[in-house]
Amino acid sequence: MSLNLDLTGRVAVVTGGTRGVGAGIARAFLQAGAEVVVCARRPPDTPVTADGRTARFRPLDLRAPDAVREFFHTVAADHGRLDCLVNNAGGTPYRLLGETAAERHARVVELNLTAPMTASLAAYDVMRGQPDGGSVIMIGSVSGTRPSPGTAAYGAAKAGLENLARSMAVEWAPRVRVNTLVLGMVRTELSALHYGDEAGVAAVGATVPLGRLAEPTEIGHACVFLASGRAGYVSGASLLVHGGGERPAFLDAATANHPKES
Repeated sequence: MSLNLDLTGRVAVVTGGTRGVGAGIARAFLQAGAEVVVCARRPPDTPVTADGRTARFRPLDLRAPDAVREFFHTVAADHGRLDCLVNNAGGTPYRLLGETAAERHARVVELNLTAPMTASLAAYDVMRGQPDGGSVIMIGSVSGTRPSPGTAAYGAAKAGLENLARSMAVEWAPRVRVNTLVLGMVRTELSALHYGDEAGVAAVGATVPLGRLAEPTEIGHACVFLASGRAGYVSGASLLVHGGGERPAFLDAATANHPKES
């Protein structure tokens, strides 16, 4: 039996879906046959396409609650339904806690925790009235499961997002399923800003057990699975998509101090 993940006729919204991981997610939904709406504050440099199909772009500031509610009702009115929301938008600059005021860190929390909650509530208002309900997917991070020096507010927000998803899964069952993808490092068009040239990207990838960074489309495939009927009994789950995680630092230290005999 083949694992057919056909989302033809379904409607998916991907926040921050104009580039990077979000664009990879949008392309995976397009490939699965879904109608896809991507939103961000600015339009993409080039349309997000896959298999000859194009995601529809709508401008949206996720930190404006009234605009968010209007956005989701407009999507439902235009397409007749809303089946999946992927809360992908987020991010943070590198900033040590003591280098700036709490208000600056609070804006990171607002973008990475409060904004997904606002979008999810607006999507739920549409999904709960549908016979088939819907699915909400949070894009989390390993930063929410370990210390994150330099991105502490981001890590705290992602930890909160994962817990929020579990609570939503209980409160909104059985009509709406809610799950989290916990991501590690992903190779995007911005990777050079974080890891340097190709050699730097390769060196960073070598620290991952699978030996490389994830590709955005691979994140998209995991999202399509969670949105599909094949994951119909999956809710409140956290799916780790991190290539095996991070090798504990003490192992390398132990190897350095106790080299193997030849």
